[in-house]
Amino acid sequence: MPTDPDYSVAVESHAELRRGLDVGLARTDGRLALLAHRHDETDKDMDDLAARVAALENARWPLPAVAALCSVAALAVTVWQGIGH
Repeated sequence: MPTDPDYSVAVESHAELRRGLDVGLARTDGRLALLAHRHDETDKDMDDLAARVAALENARWPLPAVAALCSVAALAVTVWQGIGH
């Protein structure tokens, strides 16, 4: 091993840079893991919302069916009144 003082300073500086890089990478990994978790939760929420919207769309009556039912009821009332009741 060389006894040059510049060499020992360079080694210490290199070790400090490596520690700083390791800490930065650990923080970045943590943030990416948090973002991935939030993305998964958002996907789950969107799937739940899509299922709820589909259930609401299937449960409602279409407007033409309601209009046809009302017209048939009006025709029945008109015929009933025309007969004399």
